[in-house]
Amino acid sequence: MAAEHPVPAVRQLRLVVEAADHEAAVAFYRDALGLPEEAAFTGDGDARVVILDAGRATLEIANPAQKRMIDEVEVGRQVAPRIRVAFEVDDARATTARLVAAGASEIAPPTRTPWQSLNSRLDAPADLQITVFEELAAPAAVDPGHDGDV
Repeated sequence: MAAEHPVPAVRQLRLVVEAADHEAAVAFYRDALGLPEEAAFTGDGDARVVILDAGRATLEIANPAQKRMIDEVEVGRQVAPRIRVAFEVDDARATTARLVAAGASEIAPPTRTPWQSLNSRLDAPADLQITVFEELAAPAAVDPGHDGDV
C-alpha cells in the first residue's frame, strides 16, 4: 500500500560509538584506517567527539541464519557480536596488516568469499568487531548470498 505522503529521504547514517580511550580510537580509525576527519567538538566535563567520513553508508539487516553464515565464511566459527562494522577498502591484505600494526587483533586473515570479496575480521578499538573487505569483482544484481558488506 502506497503512502499518501512521501517519506523524507535519509541524508546520512551516523554510527555513534563510545570509546573509553578516545585518543586511541581516533588514531586507529582516522590515522590507521584512513577515515578523514569531518568535524570535532568539545564540551563541558571533557566531552569530546570526532566525526569521521566513512564514505557511502548502508544499513544491513541480517537474520540470525545470515549472521551465522557470514561468520562461518569469514572466520570459520561464530564470533560476531550483534553489531559488526564493515569497511570497504582497495587492498584488504595491506589494510589488515596496517590495522593489526596499529593495535587491532586479527580474528581471521583476508579470506576469499563466495560472493567474490576478500574479507578479514578484526577486534578493533572502541570494542568494535570490524570486517575489512575488498570487492574482487564488479557487484552483480542482488545476490541472496551477498550481505552487502562482505
